[in-house]
Amino acid sequence: MSDPDSTGLARGLTNYGDPDFSLYLRRSFAKSMGYSRELLARPIVGIANSASGFNNCHRDFPQLIDAVKRGVLAAGGLPLDFPTISLGEVFLHPTSMMFRNLMSIDVEEMIRAQPMDAVVLVGGCDKTVPAQLMGATSAGVPAVQLVAGPMMPTSYRGERLGACTDCRRFWARYRAGEVSTDEIEDIESNLATTAGTCAVMGTASTMAALAETLGMTVPGSAAIPAVHADRLRAGEASGTLAVALAAKGPRPSEIVTEKSIENTLRVLLAIGGSTNAIIHLTAIAGRAGVRVSLARLNELSDTTPVLVDLKPTGQHYMSDLYAAGGIGALLRELKPLLHLDCLTVTGETLGERLAAEQDYVDRSVIRSLDDPFQPHGGLVALFGTLAPNGAILKRSAADPKLFESVGRAVVFDSLEDLSRRIDDPALDVTPQDFLVLQNAGPKSGAAMPEAGYLPIPLKLARAGVKDMVRISDARMSGTAFGTIVLHVSPEAAVGGPLALVKNGDRIRLSVEKRRIDLMVDDAELARRRAVLVARAPAPARGYAKLYLDHVLQAEDGCDFDFLRQAC
Repeated sequence: MSDPDSTGLARGLTNYGDPDFSLYLRRSFAKSMGYSRELLARPIVGIANSASGFNNCHRDFPQLIDAVKRGVLAAGGLPLDFPTISLGEVFLHPTSMMFRNLMSIDVEEMIRAQPMDAVVLVGGCDKTVPAQLMGATSAGVPAVQLVAGPMMPTSYRGERLGACTDCRRFWARYRAGEVSTDEIEDIESNLATTAGTCAVMGTASTMAALAETLGMTVPGSAAIPAVHADRLRAGEASGTLAVALAAKGPRPSEIVTEKSIENTLRVLLAIGGSTNAIIHLTAIAGRAGVRVSLARLNELSDTTPVLVDLKPTGQHYMSDLYAAGGIGALLRELKPLLHLDCLTVTGETLGERLAAEQDYVDRSVIRSLDDPFQPHGGLVALFGTLAPNGAILKRSAADPKLFESVGRAVVFDSLEDLSRRIDDPALDVTPQDFLVLQNAGPKSGAAMPEAGYLPIPLKLARAGVKDMVRISDARMSGTAFGTIVLHVSPEAAVGGPLALVKNGDRIRLSVEKRRIDLMVDDAELARRRAVLVARAPAPARGYAKLYLDHVLQAEDGCDFDFLRQAC
């Protein structure tokens, strides 16, 4: 009989005290599903299936997984799909971010517990891809990531619409009274009309681009639209590749390295990608024992121009990026800045991959390194008395006129307070003020929602104000835009300086100096801290308790302390 440490169906046998009996019993029950003994002798490729009725982004997964199975069978493997948690971004309370780590645990444990020699990770919606990469990196089984692909934009009254930058644009116009109730309802039906993830460079598309850059996907597959036949061909190719991985690797820990993470940071900056990606990359890297430095992010940002013109920082959609040459075309432009010796899931190095690719590129979407859309990277980290451990600003989606400014703080001490007062006609606020939201970080009980995109107060919106400085310990959707300082750390809920800000305080923002400072003297801050009342979340049970007890701050990727390797 097979050795209990063997491959295929004999891998990781259930323990009955008799390995031979365990394998005999496993084969017996596998045969109840109609498999032949010959097929059961093949290497097994697991397919982590994150489809759900609560996840619109993944509604094309049945046919995509069929394509993966086709590739596995053609290459001589046995495909076995298995379900995992699915994180539908807009369907989860309080936020999908709270459950990213839970999904990563689910993925890791099911990969490790079930007999598979390699795994295809099928995900797409914002938190699913980082959760799958985190789990697979920890599990140590060879893996390939297959993303859902972006939606196609829709033609609507003479313009193209796509989720979700256009969602926010029209909602802002609706709040300002420029769009009627009937019109917003009509627009609602035309923003997301196909399968797939958001059509712009939001978090889902950013993570797809970074997964390809990292070397964890079939080359060229990140930007393929969900409804394109090439997406199914990428699924088939992923299945075929997984069989090769089962035989000889590499494992994710050989691909996720300090150099490959730095490459992904370069691409993140060049695409004007989502601020959420900093947290997710930090968490993925942490599973491999690699630390992401926000100070190093600033160094890279100063030497990495924005080369891609996609919403929310530009005008195009992900389908345009695919037609323009995809992530491969961008990587070729960035070659002088990249570590080309990084290993990829195909067994090639990044340099070998790029040397073998065609050189077509559409310059209206992807600029050359010496003719960028913006001279510096899309993101910048800020430090200072308000954010000793750092904060993030997406400068490529912000108003440069606000980059060097001092403003009066208008403070909201919770999400409930924000909701209650932001549109109050009596709110004491001017366009030059800084809106400050407290207690929306990872340990706040709100679980760090995408609430950092504070709405412009209604009376200012109706007066034509489009942007103002907003500061919080929350996150923001990758589809959003504005001069928004996020991920302030330490967060207010653990007593960070953000908790000490009061209405009327002066705050200085300097993107040039990479600083965000609270202009209140130390003696006054000490007095405030002495009377600060902790805003402890409500008593928790189950996963909520696990989360609150173990979640780390933004600079550590908001992972659980017991899941990261020492960095």
